[in-house]
Amino acid sequence: MTRRHEFLQGARDILPLIVGAIPFGIIFGSLAASYGLSLGQALGMSLLVFAGSAQFIGVSLIGGGAGAAVVLLTTLVVNLRHALYSATLQPFVRHLPKRWRVPLAFWLTDEAFAVVQHRYAERDASPHKHWYFCGAALTMYLNWQLCTLVGVLFGQAVPNLAAWGLDFAMLATFIGIVVPMLRNRPQVAAALVAGVAALLCHGLPYKLGLMVAALAGIAVGIVLERHLAWKLEEEGA
Repeated sequence: MTRRHEFLQGARDILPLIVGAIPFGIIFGSLAASYGLSLGQALGMSLLVFAGSAQFIGVSLIGGGAGAAVVLLTTLVVNLRHALYSATLQPFVRHLPKRWRVPLAFWLTDEAFAVVQHRYAERDASPHKHWYFCGAALTMYLNWQLCTLVGVLFGQAVPNLAAWGLDFAMLATFIGIVVPMLRNRPQVAAALVAGVAALLCHGLPYKLGLMVAALAGIAVGIVLERHLAWKLEEEGA
């Protein structure tokens, strides 16, 4: 495939996930405006941070008068899941020069990871899969900026937009991302354990429950994968 084809394919494949992210971005813009952020500050946050959940938590903490250290620590914990994404994609992008790896790392989101890891899992020998990554990630980035702008402007005209329940679209998007990836019992078990752990640890400070859930899911998945591999070796012996 050509570079152009890979880029456009990535942009096209992420469109269904963008549909779910649109209300989320609009709500963020509205929430940022309600907490007193100017249009420039809200857009600057989306341009420079580009992390939906971290941005929501960040503006909430800023609006509540939290100090810079608390804001930075909390958003760091929330975004630690990206380290897992990066570790998964690292074997596929480590050969790229830094001018590629830096922007791709910055643009990496849950949605981009969902489509990109699927593309890298395909067995064709295309040397331009990073252009697919770029197409998907850049499309999401531009969409997020536009949604932030709409949210700030629209939120001033329609108060309490966050109470409309539009964020359900993002939950549906995440379900759509995760469910197709669950192809065997260890993966299903890991997802269930992570979900239960997230509920049980929801009250932990600084959103540490997210990391507890992630680590619990990973641990269960690894143990079951190894057990399954050991069982298959025994049957083949």
